[in-house]
Amino acid sequence: MTLKLADLDVIVTAPPAPGWGGRYWILVKLTSDTGITGWGECYASSVGPTAMEAVIRDVFERHMSGEPVENIERMFRRVYSSGFTQRPDLTVMGAFSGLEMACWDILGKDRDRPVWALLGGKMNDRVRVYSYLYPLQHHPMPEFWGNQDMAAEAALDLLDRGYTAVKFDPAGPYTMRGGHQPSQYDIDASARFCATLRKAVGTRADLLFGTHGQFTPSGAIRMARALEPHDPLWFEEPVPPDDVDGLAKVAQATSVPVATGERLTTRAEFAAALKAGASILQPALGRAGGLWEGRKIAVLAEAHGAQMAPHLYAGPVEWAANIQLSVAIPNLLIAETIETAFHTDLIRNSLTVENGHVTAPSAPGLGIEVDEALARAHPYTDTGLHLEMQEDPPRYDGPHLFEGGAPAKPD
Repeated sequence: MTLKLADLDVIVTAPPAPGWGGRYWILVKLTSDTGITGWGECYASSVGPTAMEAVIRDVFERHMSGEPVENIERMFRRVYSSGFTQRPDLTVMGAFSGLEMACWDILGKDRDRPVWALLGGKMNDRVRVYSYLYPLQHHPMPEFWGNQDMAAEAALDLLDRGYTAVKFDPAGPYTMRGGHQPSQYDIDASARFCATLRKAVGTRADLLFGTHGQFTPSGAIRMARALEPHDPLWFEEPVPPDDVDGLAKVAQATSVPVATGERLTTRAEFAAALKAGASILQPALGRAGGLWEGRKIAVLAEAHGAQMAPHLYAGPVEWAANIQLSVAIPNLLIAETIETAFHTDLIRNSLTVENGHVTAPSAPGLGIEVDEALARAHPYTDTGLHLEMQEDPPRYDGPHLFEGGAPAKPD
């Protein structure tokens, strides 16, 4: 019997403070005509959640409702081509990405197999994961974000829990005016963070240097020179995502591997990044096109000698999809994780980090059990977007802290 898509529900849930993973997560619940439910997550968007919900419903009703669940490629081509576009569109593909992973969840449950088994089978028994350096309970904020000694404490805490890679981003906030030249304060702070963290972790962990596309190519190269003595595993998103030529200039000028992909969608944009010299791709599956498109991106990366490091600044449903893809691909480097009580509780502890790794899930579908009541009990009622660019210009007269992805509003 052919399963067909019958119904859609959308839940916008807000993680409690401090809100690691963004201000809200957009969860989608699809139901087949046989009553099987599948969950997905749409990562961020350029519009608010109410408008995004309308986009999600339009994409589903226009291109997916009544379609056999297994027709992933056909539905992708409809959405990618909709409105005579046939080009990457962050909002529309963000909507489809969450819906697409819910289709895989349904298919896996129907066949009683995890999604990785439908994507080519198990390549990795365990998925190596990393985390940002988040403040420990005794660390004051916002001071934590500019203090390399506190960062070292947080790093050692992660190492004690088995992690072998830590990410940090001391190079100042991202701004709508980017790219810009880094200030001497930002360059100095970045070098000090790298030196302190390298001394703290030694050879026990990789250092992952994060930025958010805020620099010009020449500014990024100046920053890279300050990082090179400390041998970070990557320099993440050194220039804005639309500056492909700039990405190439940075990749050619530094020995630090260049990583990018959080804000890219579909293999078309990832192919351009690979041609520019990116050696580590970081798709967020709730935006990049979903699991099947993620599998294609991994093939492109493999052909270019590049590795995959799925990105996560969202909720645990996207995380589950990232893990399923990671299990199936041969060129996996590492995957991002966020460990909060709400992340864990929302999927009833059905996916966990153990000794710095996630074991390949054995449960069918995405391998998670979503606590729908908990998601609905935390509705998003604010007006901010999932992530927002700073409007003020960068400072050059002193330190300028980046306070995490969704900083608390001032009292």
